[in-house]
Amino acid sequence: MQKDALIIRPGRPLEGSIEIKGAKNSVLKLMAATLLASGTHTIENVPKIADVAIMSDLLRSMGVTVSEIVDGCLTIIVPAENEVTPRAPYELVEKIRASIVVLGPLVARYHRCEVSMPGGDDFGHRPIDFHLNALEALGASFETSHGYVSAATPGLLGTRVVLEFPSHTATDNVLMASVLAKGTTVIENAAREPEIIDLADMLNEMGARISGAGTSRIEVQGVDELKPAHHRAISDRVEAATMAAAVALAGGNVTLVGAPSIYMDMVLEKLGVIGLTITVTSDGLSVACSERLHATDVATLPYPGVATDYKPFIVSMLSVAEGVSIVTENLFSGRFKYVDELRRMGADIRTEGHHAVIRGVPRLSGAQVKGTDIRAAAALALAGLAADGETILTGASHIERGYEDFPGRLRAVGADIERL
Repeated sequence: MQKDALIIRPGRPLEGSIEIKGAKNSVLKLMAATLLASGTHTIENVPKIADVAIMSDLLRSMGVTVSEIVDGCLTIIVPAENEVTPRAPYELVEKIRASIVVLGPLVARYHRCEVSMPGGDDFGHRPIDFHLNALEALGASFETSHGYVSAATPGLLGTRVVLEFPSHTATDNVLMASVLAKGTTVIENAAREPEIIDLADMLNEMGARISGAGTSRIEVQGVDELKPAHHRAISDRVEAATMAAAVALAGGNVTLVGAPSIYMDMVLEKLGVIGLTITVTSDGLSVACSERLHATDVATLPYPGVATDYKPFIVSMLSVAEGVSIVTENLFSGRFKYVDELRRMGADIRTEGHHAVIRGVPRLSGAQVKGTDIRAAAALALAGLAADGETILTGASHIERGYEDFPGRLRAVGADIERL
């Protein structure tokens, strides 16, 4: 048996509280943004996860000093421009797709860079054409060879950039590039995710002049230079939804301390329809479930719609819900790969193209299953909470990329889950 495995058994309902950590999809971009200014940056509310460790190593490979995380605090010291090597090597970039966001700050500040084509989770092709086209509009030129993208520019110039699709990471890249471009940049059809707002807030603390973050139109007045920031990252809405799904599948009553409910309206509404009782509290969310879940239809959409990252947990929940549900994936092809694993556990799911038809069964049955990406692996682990017998999840190391001590925090509220 593989050593990166979790064993999950059904147990008593979950009770207690879980602290929601900092948002992975924000922290990685905030770390990349430090490249825009020399000096000492401090980021608070940083989770101890593998993706943060990989991004730390990526920055270190360029000559940046990155501390270990202490009490959720990360210190990043960026040296002078001539002491930074603007190259992101394959052996680090291939591990996480989010590493492509170093492209924008490197082009903006160092006017040249070499970045390996990104890797990361295996759930379909996600091209970087949006990134390159947008940065070309600002005045960068690119060549692609031997698996690397090389960029050069005499200096970026503000312009109107219209994104073909409201890509989260493309918006991040253009936003970070445009803060040092001369003149005004307008980003149309920008992604609206709260992590974009968080990045813009940090950039403004560094001296940038950004307005409209969180809307589909962002305006940036370029500045000559930026200064280091001390910034606290927002909490992770996807982690909050994950832990809510754990309550749905195991039953119980759990408080999610720090859950960013203000950014979770659509998914909380869906969770309520499925059968969770959710109450916004002064310190987060109270989530309870004491009855069988209900079927519903769900479609993934860019924010503020139901995020694609939520979908694996929703599919796991609906697999034991009463009735028939239809789940539609509108953003990424190939993100139903975990469905075959749920079928091994007795789920009645049929997929066709971008759709999954789910006929809920009363209980799943424990089996050996394999996780292929962060959210799919976590969803399969949670499915084990609603399965008779023992579930063995291999590929559990994927979970460590996005969740700090996933089994330990669930055990603390009563889940029977352990790491081999």
